[in-house]
Amino acid sequence: MKSRISNPEIDKLILLISKLPGFGPKSASRAALHLIKNKEQLMVPLAETLLSSSENIVTCEICGNIDVNSPCMICTDEGRSKNQICVVENIADLWALEKSEVFNGLYHVLGGTLSAINSIGPDDLNLKKLIDRIEGEKIDEVILALSATVDGQTTAHYVADTLSKHSVEVSRLGHGVPVGGELDYMDEGTIAAALSARQKI
Repeated sequence: MKSRISNPEIDKLILLISKLPGFGPKSASRAALHLIKNKEQLMVPLAETLLSSSENIVTCEICGNIDVNSPCMICTDEGRSKNQICVVENIADLWALEKSEVFNGLYHVLGGTLSAINSIGPDDLNLKKLIDRIEGEKIDEVILALSATVDGQTTAHYVADTLSKHSVEVSRLGHGVPVGGELDYMDEGTIAAALSARQKI
């Protein structure tokens, strides 16, 4: 039976919030009520920011990061080392590594990992652009900073095997990343230790 307090506009707001990571129906309802109670201070500015972000944020044509410009700030930063590329699964992992402040090279976002269960194959990943970058830029080392999950390590081995045909050193994160661990859930110290102790593949 439909609730008497149900309202299409409010239901739509709750439904959209519930699709965000970390939100279920109850927490989405609480967030929606908080927004509604604070329209001028929170809801209106949030709506304006979301609209502005949707219009201005783009995906970097080189590395796959997001920014208001393409190429992004990282790719165009002259102070960064241009001979290293750190390959990550997603943008959250890139942000986690940047927050650790231990890597000053370039990045490449694969956009996921190989997964037979989810029907994700090599063609579904941003791998061709990585190869194009290695062939077109002066890259000495590719660091595979992929999660220590089964899919992450399977992807790391596949990428390493693909890059073995090119004259580039391939390494992966070392000690500090536990088996089954995902980068964006780790603290900066753990990430720094893993990056510093990277190993050749």
